[in-house]
Amino acid sequence: MQPTPYTTNPPVRIAVAGAGYIGQAHIGAIFKNNSSALSAIVDPSPNAKIYAANLQVPYFEDLDVLLKSNLTQQHTDAVIIATPNHLHAQQALTCMRMDMPVLVEKPVTHDLASGQQLLEALTMSKAPVLVGHHRAHSAIMKNARAMVHSGQLGKIVSVVGTAWFFKPDDYFESSPWRKSKAAGPLLLNMIHEVHNLRMLCGEVTQVQAMTSQATRGFEVEDTASITMRFDSGVLASFAISDTAASPKSWEQTSQENPAYSSYPDQNCYYIAGTHASLAIPTMTIHSYTNTQQRSWWKPFQVSAQPAITDDPIANQIDHFVRVVRAEETPLVSLHDGLENLKVVQAIVVAASQGITVHMASFNHSSAIA
Repeated sequence: MQPTPYTTNPPVRIAVAGAGYIGQAHIGAIFKNNSSALSAIVDPSPNAKIYAANLQVPYFEDLDVLLKSNLTQQHTDAVIIATPNHLHAQQALTCMRMDMPVLVEKPVTHDLASGQQLLEALTMSKAPVLVGHHRAHSAIMKNARAMVHSGQLGKIVSVVGTAWFFKPDDYFESSPWRKSKAAGPLLLNMIHEVHNLRMLCGEVTQVQAMTSQATRGFEVEDTASITMRFDSGVLASFAISDTAASPKSWEQTSQENPAYSSYPDQNCYYIAGTHASLAIPTMTIHSYTNTQQRSWWKPFQVSAQPAITDDPIANQIDHFVRVVRAEETPLVSLHDGLENLKVVQAIVVAASQGITVHMASFNHSSAIA
């Protein structure tokens, strides 16, 4: 695989730190985008060094070394951080302090205290920061959000969501950090769902939750049940588990990632309004023919929007290129990414303490407690 040829404008040269699954997904998208080029791979593992050699791109064991060499050689215009979660904050800070545009994979950091450090650094950095919530670039989510905000469903009253999937044993054995509290379905997966729900329903104001480690027995949870209240008045119930034999997850229903088995007749979100309800991602709508005669005694009219499926990671790379060129502002800002993390941390606290967490008074001290 060779980088795509230069376009009229020189391509944005992007280094990827972390050559794991998501890092390789970014690398694939970079190669396919005519406006970007892979400048280097940063990863201390021997496999990453072999991978870089196969791609015929420069290899660095350490991000600091790459950034220092860039001061004189100027081989890189931007960095993507796709390393383990606990490394995100420090590596992002390093990039920001050197005014290097950066895309930080979600979660932007693993705790709110270091997130505050990032916000402070952002005020002194000239470089933009994009957070890698790639579903923000999904055509499905764009369509769903437009439908919700159009008023077609009436006033949204309730949302039910699931993220049920089964992660195999080797997923954890190959990367033991995924068994720790720096990982888990809440931090790795629920944070995606939180961002989707915020795009659809507004800001979260209250959280209740229960978690369980009963199946895998790891330090981190494998299953959670969550209730959220939004500033719009919407109530949401969400169930998530990485040990559930079920297709009802975004990955298995959206058809956006061919690496996953796909079940196009299944949904993972149900949004109920006063005029109609919407199932996502099939975009099936149940509505009343006459909105003045709504009743559970009346039949629904069933329709579905045409399916629109694309690659949100490819869309995200295209957006990142435009951000680096100062043609667009980050669609998912650092503040956005930290708000998603804040909600997830609130879920953890609500579950561990058996309380209702009010987001207005929740901060990094609350999360530590």
